[in-house]
Amino acid sequence: MIRNFILEQTNIPLLNKALDVYSLRQRTISSNISNVNTVGYREKEVKFEELLQRQLRKHLSGIQTDERHIPLGRLRVREVRPQVLENKSDDYYSGVNNVDIDKQVVEQVKNEIRFMYASRIISANFAALRASIKGRFDR
Repeated sequence: MIRNFILEQTNIPLLNKALDVYSLRQRTISSNISNVNTVGYREKEVKFEELLQRQLRKHLSGIQTDERHIPLGRLRVREVRPQVLENKSDDYYSGVNNVDIDKQVVEQVKNEIRFMYASRIISANFAALRASIKGRFDR
């Protein structure tokens, strides 16, 4: 209970969700690349950021610092789920399906950079949380 309360006050749940989405996206891109020569295969794509933005626009979030304040709604990151969508385009980039290998490689690199960045940020968040629990503050 307390652990969840502490973690919910940080960016850790959102960053954890981002890592999950980037892992799913990596698997999807790898599947696209491995099926580049499979006849009739349809390229797949993970949609998440757009769904999250839509949900963020719907919710007003904040922290109630006094019981006399009006309570604000909170977006639960768990409510937003990534979707794996199939590209229905009939543009055959490889001659046998609609997978554009150049686009997939670029998306793979971008996704890897996002994953590394998010993992570094979550690591820094845990380090700051550990330091605050121990009562230390480094400048």
